[in-house]
Amino acid sequence: MLHHGAPPKLPDPAEEMTALIELPPGDPGSPPHRHSGPVYGYMLEGEMIFELEGEPARVVRAGEAFWEPGGDVIHYQAANNLSDSWSRFVVVMFCVPGVPMLTYVGDEELEARRDRRAPRPN
Repeated sequence: MLHHGAPPKLPDPAEEMTALIELPPGDPGSPPHRHSGPVYGYMLEGEMIFELEGEPARVVRAGEAFWEPGGDVIHYQAANNLSDSWSRFVVVMFCVPGVPMLTYVGDEELEARRDRRAPRPN
């Protein structure tokens, strides 16, 4: 079993998008952002540093699944953890029709929500 859990509420109505994400060695991934609905993913190869608001950053390795609830939760990192090889993963994203699948979060909002980010190692 790759993933088991109670699914979050889907937007109503909802659209779905499946994408292959490929990150070159050391790529930091997308800047902080959020999704309008839940996202489910599977790591095909490599490693990714995965960090959601309120959770400590963790490494997701090839063969592991991950998910995020979407909505108001900020996705801080989805970075390639390897400096010498590519990381690739597949995501299935649900979103509100007519709303961008991914919305970047500005510095002002990041600062206002700084207390919601899990402590990070120095």
